Amino acid sequence: MDSALTTSRSLSSLRDFFTHERILICFNGPTSRSLIGEIGVALKEHIETTRDCMSSAMDVFSVYIKMSQNIRHYTSNRSYSDLEATATVVIAETGVDKYVVSAGNMVDTADGQHLLDRVEALGRLDKVELKSLYKEQLRKPREEGVVTGAGLGLIDIARKSSEPLQASLDELGGGKAFFTLRATI
Repeated sequence: MDSALTTSRSLSSLRDFFTHERILICFNGPTSRSLIGEIGVALKEHIETTRDCMSSAMDVFSVYIKMSQNIRHYTSNRSYSDLEATATVVIAETGVDKYVVSAGNMVDTADGQHLLDRVEALGRLDKVELKSLYKEQLRKPREEGVVTGAGLGLIDIARKSSEPLQASLDELGGGKAFFTLRATI
């Protein structure tokens, strides 16, 4: 028996939804370094061929890569199964020469709440304060054995976003939640 989305009628409805919402790329599944890279290259080439502004293409590409890598690092560090490590990434155009990059994944609820608080704090900073915070974080010595960038990626995403970052946390039960981050470039 076919699932609802493998029938041509349902797939056609999904296509209509993507077109209406101006979705360029949508991915849902476990990520790998090569998959993140391949999607990123396709995205960058599409934006470069359809837009005059190379800096916006690079910013969208950079934000997509940082969000995807953050998900991959988090789920890998938590030793999540393939199902738990599923990432959902959506990149869409807006009608005003902007792009929206959204990414989400399952997290431990406490980690998700920490991220929500951090995104909210970053949202209160202006561009000058974000730049200063980025430089401050960059100069801090890293703890031995830590493989992440001490939040530099999230600060850089906030710096590249033309609007305050948006985040949400949907409870899944069992101490897990689905964290979503959205940046407008």
